Amino acid sequence: MKKIYSILAIICLFTFNSCSVYNFTGTGKIDAKTFQVNFFQNNADLIEPGIDRTFTLTLQDLIQNQTNLTLVKNGADLTYEGEIVDYRISPMTATADQQASQNRLKIRINVRFRNKKTEKDDFEKTFEFYFDYPATTQLTGATLSNALKDIFERITQDIFNESLAKW
Repeated sequence: MKKIYSILAIICLFTFNSCSVYNFTGTGKIDAKTFQVNFFQNNADLIEPGIDRTFTLTLQDLIQNQTNLTLVKNGADLTYEGEIVDYRISPMTATADQQASQNRLKIRINVRFRNKKTEKDDFEKTFEFYFDYPATTQLTGATLSNALKDIFERITQDIFNESLAKW
């Protein structure tokens, strides 16, 4: 009976010990205490007003919600900056009479990440994602809002994974 308890204790010890490196959001051990997200200027050829602010706030919210880091305006341990470099709408599929049946909105964002505590984690990388919608639908109102939400959700999660989760 003592052997069974000893084996169970060892299994529990290893199981709970493995959780000390990663938390439930998937981040590894973070030495930083603060972060800042500088404004992501829209430098795309096609300008959609307000997407720069929306993206900046979406990235700030994601980091605040998935870590215990404090958002600051200057002098942070972790800094995110960059620009929206592409905002493009293109036809994706055609009907038998050579008209587009589906369009794709694609957004590409260049990100520079700096970690004052661990400079080897610094990177500059481009992230992009897309949203497909029927060609009969105008990319305005709710359709645009849904598209931006889906695209920014994916891009910000990819940035988070690259900078903090190391996936």
